[in-house]
Amino acid sequence: MGSIGTEDLQRTEKPTFPGEANTLEYAKSLDSKDHLRLFRQQFKIPSKPNIKATKLVKQEQSDDPCIYFCGNSLGLQPRAVPEFIQTQLDTWSTIGVHGHFRQLEDSPLSQWQLLAEHAAARCAPIVGAATSEVAIMGTLTMNLHLLMASFYLPTATKNKIILDWKAFPSDHFAIESQIRGHGYNPDDAMTVIGPEEGEYEVSTESILKVIDEHASTAALILLPGIQYYTGQLFDIKTVTAYAQSKGLIVGWDLAHAAGNVPLQLHDWNVDFAAWCTYKYMNAGPGSIAGLYVHERHGTVDYSQDAQKPVFRHRLSGWYGGDQAGRMNMDNHFRPSPGASGYQVSNPSVIDLASLCGALSVFNQTSMSSLRLKSVSITAYLEFLLLFNTDAPTRAFRIITPSNHEARGTQLSVLLKPGRLEILMEMLDEAGIVVDKRKPNVIRVTPVPLYNTYEEVWRFVQIFKKALERCE
Repeated sequence: MGSIGTEDLQRTEKPTFPGEANTLEYAKSLDSKDHLRLFRQQFKIPSKPNIKATKLVKQEQSDDPCIYFCGNSLGLQPRAVPEFIQTQLDTWSTIGVHGHFRQLEDSPLSQWQLLAEHAAARCAPIVGAATSEVAIMGTLTMNLHLLMASFYLPTATKNKIILDWKAFPSDHFAIESQIRGHGYNPDDAMTVIGPEEGEYEVSTESILKVIDEHASTAALILLPGIQYYTGQLFDIKTVTAYAQSKGLIVGWDLAHAAGNVPLQLHDWNVDFAAWCTYKYMNAGPGSIAGLYVHERHGTVDYSQDAQKPVFRHRLSGWYGGDQAGRMNMDNHFRPSPGASGYQVSNPSVIDLASLCGALSVFNQTSMSSLRLKSVSITAYLEFLLLFNTDAPTRAFRIITPSNHEARGTQLSVLLKPGRLEILMEMLDEAGIVVDKRKPNVIRVTPVPLYNTYEEVWRFVQIFKKALERCE
């Protein structure tokens, strides 16, 4: 599976649309030419009746599917996931503990002892990393804590962490607690990068300026690859290189970027990164997360003393130990080289089975292919939203950058006050699922693997009717 970098994104042109594009027929014509259209069949699309259910529903209804534009919060269930989970349950029920070490014929899963590495190998191309640079474990915030335990090494003169103005609350809490744990005051040691007054986009230039201003007192910069609230995609390559040239360690929270936009973490020389797998990777609510550590930070040197290897400090656990000696129980930690040496405990096999099932669909395509549709379908959504609406009288504002190179597949729409609840009520009634962020923002995300241009067109019709009702 391939992945593309910033230069390739610049060659993916943002499409333009004629006036007749604002028709159902035109939307259907786009779907007929969609190179990813068959992937929709590999997902369970909730029906409109089921999406409103208040009692457990076990029967799938697909004859009247809802419009699900919430993959930025929770991806839909791939049909492969129940099959992979059932395989794991069958293995457990038939051979018990032997499932850790026995590879079964005709099983899509590897032996449990190697399943995390199996999943890492399939995640690595999605984030542009070597297999050895990826580990699958824990949850996003836990992994950020574990990574900061290794990479945030403050001193009396360099103890600041540079973060985003709209950092996801969990990230903010994690950073704040790491600073306090080292004995520093977050009021002094948290430096926030934000946009100009009244704006929402944070320019690359402003990020570099903050780095210049605080390089002498900062130990770490930790930013989101894509800002969850606005949907802005940061220039990871440029920011990483510049911050490192000023002596900073650079980490990225890729919760909204992994599986959404092409990444090249290794080539961009990123120090570390973490992501969840329940959004664009579709592995299920709260599913097991991933992390990346550049190969230079994962080296294990035995040249000085075979019994006392030299390696980067991390919070250690037995699953980070070399597989050859992991079961010796001798209490001599010999870390596995690479990101797997940062693992702390045996991961949930149920979670890994779900992720592997999801990735079995994901890995049938490429990030460049997904990006091609993402740019197109999001541009179509933007075109329809703005079609025949004058900016001065518009009841909303798209706060996601219009430049396709600075966004993924999400558009964040800021409504004028008093419109959110009426809009959400009408969308719910129509069987359309989007994400809201109070007081006035909805996040609309047409996911390339399972959403259609027709769904985009139908959403916009309801959206505009709702705004007319508010008037």
